[in-house]
Amino acid sequence: MKQISTLILVLLCTLQLSAQTGSLAGAVSSKQKTISDISVSILKTSYSKVTDSVGNYEMDNLPIGNYQAVISSDGYKKNIKPFTIKENQTTTLDFDLISELHSIEQVVITGTRTPKRKTNSAVIVNLINSKTLDQVVATTLSEGLKYQPGLRVETDCQTCNYTQLRINGLQGGYSQILINSRPIFSPLMGLYGMEQIPTNMIDRIEVVRGGVSALYGSSAIGGTVNVITKIPDGNNYSFTNTLQSIKGKTTDNIITGNASFVNEDRNMGVSLFVNNRNRGQYDANGDNYSELPELKDNTFGANFFFKPAMNQKLELSLSSINEYRFGGEIVDKPAYLAKQSEERTHNILMGSADYTIGFNDNKNSLSFFYGGQKTDRKHYTGINPDDPDELAAFFANPPYGTSDVITHQGGVQFNNKFEKFIVGSSVLTAGAEYVYDKVFDEIPTYRYEIDQTTKNFGAYVQNDWDITPTLNFLTGFRLDKHNLVNHAIFSPRISLLYKGLANTQFRAGWGTGFRAPQAFDTDLHIAFAGGGVSRISLSPNLKEERSNSFTGSVNYDKATEHFIAGFTVEGFYTRLKDAFFQFPLGKDEFGDIFEKRNGDEAVVKGITIEARANFDYVVQLDGGFTFQKSQFKTPVSNVEGLEPRREFLRTPNNYGYATITYNPNKNWNISANGVFTGKMVLAHVAAEGTGQDVDEYFNAKSFTDLGFRAGHTFNFPKIKSGIEIFGGMKNIFDSYQKTFDTGKNRDSNFIYGPNMPRTLFLGIRIKSI
Repeated sequence: MKQISTLILVLLCTLQLSAQTGSLAGAVSSKQKTISDISVSILKTSYSKVTDSVGNYEMDNLPIGNYQAVISSDGYKKNIKPFTIKENQTTTLDFDLISELHSIEQVVITGTRTPKRKTNSAVIVNLINSKTLDQVVATTLSEGLKYQPGLRVETDCQTCNYTQLRINGLQGGYSQILINSRPIFSPLMGLYGMEQIPTNMIDRIEVVRGGVSALYGSSAIGGTVNVITKIPDGNNYSFTNTLQSIKGKTTDNIITGNASFVNEDRNMGVSLFVNNRNRGQYDANGDNYSELPELKDNTFGANFFFKPAMNQKLELSLSSINEYRFGGEIVDKPAYLAKQSEERTHNILMGSADYTIGFNDNKNSLSFFYGGQKTDRKHYTGINPDDPDELAAFFANPPYGTSDVITHQGGVQFNNKFEKFIVGSSVLTAGAEYVYDKVFDEIPTYRYEIDQTTKNFGAYVQNDWDITPTLNFLTGFRLDKHNLVNHAIFSPRISLLYKGLANTQFRAGWGTGFRAPQAFDTDLHIAFAGGGVSRISLSPNLKEERSNSFTGSVNYDKATEHFIAGFTVEGFYTRLKDAFFQFPLGKDEFGDIFEKRNGDEAVVKGITIEARANFDYVVQLDGGFTFQKSQFKTPVSNVEGLEPRREFLRTPNNYGYATITYNPNKNWNISANGVFTGKMVLAHVAAEGTGQDVDEYFNAKSFTDLGFRAGHTFNFPKIKSGIEIFGGMKNIFDSYQKTFDTGKNRDSNFIYGPNMPRTLFLGIRIKSI
């Protein structure tokens, strides 16, 4: 009898407890379109639910009481709503999310090494997202970076088409390119890497201009570009085939695929990508020598995340890039039998791992990270001699070479949030990292060898201090010990943000940086000039280059229900001490020899203006223009026999871009874009049979590259898929360079203007909806 009484009591208690619960249900949408696979969580509890395929969610057996539900997802503004659970009732709570693709409140990480809203960051961070890359029909990282203020991507070799990125008028070696916040973009990858990173691998690109980005160490004097790869964001897929026709002479076919999978609990996911490209050689002037090399690319990779607990996250990334590149005489023969050619075969592996633990109610976090890259390269760079005896000797020992590059980076970072710090609050960030980079590159025939190992240990401290809601003071320093520099280098950094006026932010910053006396990307390139090959060596007395950088800006953005519009005006000034330059040493039996030396000083200064507007997510306009000047204090020699000059070569004083997109409805997407490059000076080396009689400085005229794209999507809701058909034209008015050198003795560095001539493209994409 006692057991029966106990059982009845337990049942009554259970019924009473179940009676003290209720349910929560609702739908999640954005712009009247439901959103699947997005997590709805209840603050300060373990309850959460993921929306189904039509955007609905439901949570049962919630204890009665008052709560707050939150949605915090990449691409949308954070949304928090209060609600009340009543006994035996279902509470309805719907969310209408606001997209952050064009929002002024986007979250960035590159400015401070911690996630932060753009408007609250003391350092300006510009964003390029995957949607923008698609609208400008960028197939590689190099094509996408053109559409950012203060950035310019140039092609520097007529034969192999290597590219470099210039930020605020400084050459490629001053730009730090990160992959998932890791500096694994090696000097050799700096030559061709921007063309080897496909855009379907990229989730977004964060750009910090100026030396205040020196928080990331050596080579961040000009700025920092952080390429963040695709992350798992739900269950979706897309496959795209784009066919390009270059002036009706050469085809370029690109096949891409992406897929993302996330489990129901949203604590594990993986994203996959593949890319295949096949482009033929293009000859612009009919001399049977290419201006665009043959390209064959195969790239694939995956990103993975796992949350073993609410406050822990493991992220893994792995990519494989295989590229074949051949430029020069257009012949169906081995490279050494072509009268002039460059052949490259790259096999690249890149990967990273990040493990983050949050504790103390996420006021503190500890991260451990690793990044690595390995490149194996087989290459040939040669020009057939005219003399029969020399030609026979050349065939007996053709100039084939090998490269072996490996990069490791590992470290730890700790973040601590002070709710009260003297006045206001702050986030203290401290960390240490070790970067190991080994570059081995040789061509025995030319007696050319670079065997360089660099090791850098860096430690950094930063305090991001919100003194008041309108005043932020960012201070910090970095201490580096580089194995090629005899002493440790101290690099302080200060930035100030003031938001005292409505919709307006004022910023000022100062920072120092350095470049070690090592070989950078352009130093590894062997160019054709004057009938031979030119090589670059390092002066035995070369010492580090130091920088002092100042920036100041005003940023204004106004947002209403139907539009966002704004502008930014930024001034920059960078003084370089012991600035590097290439001194012409003379010639040997193979060609010209240059030596990298320290100059006196150099100054880079200018103004960048940005403007942006988005009208009801139907029309979006973006643009930027830079006025700048880059000069050495003392004139430097560039080509033997030509007078020294102060200005940086290949550096226009003004350049800019503009994009406009029009989305009349969810099925149509129309966009146009343009890139302007002003006048510049470059050296032009003469050789027999090229059409160039004497060495000279050449004044290149300004040019504008315009493009257009239109796409329409046909949706099939029953199978949750759609098909997009798109097409358009790049370089509509064909502002491609008109005067190239001809023949095998051409100066391969004599190239400027857009990277491609007029190009028609047509594509089809199958994707989930």
